[in-house]
Amino acid sequence: MKIIILSGCSGWRLWPLSNESRSKQFLKLLNRDDGSKESMAQRIVRQIRETINPNDDSLFFVTTESQADSIRNQIGPNVNIISEPFRRDTFPAIAMACEYLTFEKKVDKNETIIVLPIDTHADDEFYKQIRIIEALLESEPKCIALIGTKPTYPSEKYGYIVPDSDGINVKEYTEKPSLEKAVNLIKIGSYWNTGVVAFKLGYMLEKLEDYYSSAEIDSLESFLLEFNKLPAKSFDYEILEKAGNMKFIVYEGKWKDLGTWNTLTEEMDYLNSGYVRQGEECENTHVINELSIPILVLGAKDMVVAASPDGILVSDKHKSSYIKPYVQQLDARPMHEERKWGEYKVLDYNQYGDEMKSLTKHLTVKAGKHISYQRHFLRDEIWTIVDGRGELLIDGEVRTVERGDVAYIKKGQKHALKASQDEDLQFIEVQIGAELIEEDIERFNWNWNP
Repeated sequence: MKIIILSGCSGWRLWPLSNESRSKQFLKLLNRDDGSKESMAQRIVRQIRETINPNDDSLFFVTTESQADSIRNQIGPNVNIISEPFRRDTFPAIAMACEYLTFEKKVDKNETIIVLPIDTHADDEFYKQIRIIEALLESEPKCIALIGTKPTYPSEKYGYIVPDSDGINVKEYTEKPSLEKAVNLIKIGSYWNTGVVAFKLGYMLEKLEDYYSSAEIDSLESFLLEFNKLPAKSFDYEILEKAGNMKFIVYEGKWKDLGTWNTLTEEMDYLNSGYVRQGEECENTHVINELSIPILVLGAKDMVVAASPDGILVSDKHKSSYIKPYVQQLDARPMHEERKWGEYKVLDYNQYGDEMKSLTKHLTVKAGKHISYQRHFLRDEIWTIVDGRGELLIDGEVRTVERGDVAYIKKGQKHALKASQDEDLQFIEVQIGAELIEEDIERFNWNWNP
């Protein structure tokens, strides 16, 4: 069995804590039994390992390159990542996963493939159902298996499984129906689809031949040439609504899709995070503050307030599920990103009368890690070390730096920074130039341990 976790979602509905590179699945907002916090990505991997216990080569993440560093930081440096060239929804993502397993991992076509969305929130018993649908496919390999759960209200956001009279076969599948149709589907005994999909690898490869000939695909590289031709649709619309042979089992325990602030705050057993003060008259209001300035909330009821370097959200909890189109109108760069070496936050941005600009960042380089040896052509940079120790590299010359040291890096100069092995290194970076963009970079190799 190979387990595919879909992690390509951008998570606009959890803005401003989530952005294009720091998606909702990486926010450490969920409490563990020991009182520590974990992200959706960490939680689902932990639960899969504790209940199913797959070996490390059986678990794969499908995502875009912009999220790969966050996955490695949270799950581990050796995690299997299937990197999409660009985001095109879940049908192309699953198609790529199947071709990757076929050509790169040489997985047998009789292997069972389990696909899970990363934003599932359920108890451990839910993941034990995976073994049941795996057994279901052994008896009937030419089908797709799902896990359904009983709806608690009519929703336009989920897929609905209409059961056949035997309670095992799927008579019909409807993805995200209108509210009126959702009401009718519940009346006839339909179930929500929990997002778990299981199939034999060979069976799905046969399905994909409707989109391209297997004779034309003899490597992952040849598949990638066809990738942008695949319909940019969800797997539910493109495959499940059209599939003729599907089976399902019913899960009766706790299950939830943590796609919005409303559903996420229901699973948070604390009201405030960060520098926050709420008045006693506030009711059912969650405040999450990632800024260093205080947030004071008075008289709020059923509200969510969230603040990060990307912006500030103040919303009724129910209305927060409709945030996506508004956020997509905000033409702003991500102000907080995780990288394989650490993370950065944008502190300030200014444009001056002579069209010059300045951008100020706070960067943390993890112990023993380093940022790449690089140069820029459009900007100068000033680095001020504020905590920790490390090695500064400029044009081939290495020197030790610590708190209080300052380096002025002119455009065109090659530069890098490495933290010491025993502590993180933090520094402030001020960029100055007429154009300040992340793409203004050329990277070079450097051996830190000659």
